[in-house]
Amino acid sequence: MDPVEWVAAALGLANIALLVRRSVWNYPFGMAMVALYFVVFWQARLYGEAGLQIFFFAAQGWGWALWVRAGGGESRVPVQRLGGFSRALWLVATAALALNLGWVMHKFTDASLPYADAAIAGASIAAQVLLAFRRIENWVLWIAIDVASIGVYAYKDLWPTAALYVVFLVMSVLGLIEWAAAERGQNRELKAA
Repeated sequence: MDPVEWVAAALGLANIALLVRRSVWNYPFGMAMVALYFVVFWQARLYGEAGLQIFFFAAQGWGWALWVRAGGGESRVPVQRLGGFSRALWLVATAALALNLGWVMHKFTDASLPYADAAIAGASIAAQVLLAFRRIENWVLWIAIDVASIGVYAYKDLWPTAALYVVFLVMSVLGLIEWAAAERGQNRELKAA
């Protein structure tokens, strides 16, 4: 087993655990994790996933800056939901991105599982942007991504990563519960003020 994959998986656990708690300190762990996963996915010929790690690295830096600003010096940031129209727009844009990326990888590369890889990559981009903006719906997307990723990584014999995504799935469910509770608490505070 590749030790780089194991280190990346351990960093991923720390990243998600801090995300669930809405801590701005999740980002350094996330940036280190995605740098290592670029190598792991490239070697597995999951080019969409590898390219996604470059996006994630930049998005992690951007998200870190947004969270520090939004937190106002606090270690936990406030969260909110998308409106109905915004949800529909995100869904359509995510599907379009995934289908187009899948077609490009199928047509122009030797990618393994191009459409599954592209669906995970497209949804991950959307989820990462929603995460940076602290929208609760990011967790719903991560749950779907985790389920799909477990299957792809198991198929590619990336067992430490498949196991990590089982843990990510559980943590994503916990993240959804935690962030929804935080939003309810924020709304109560606003009503009381």
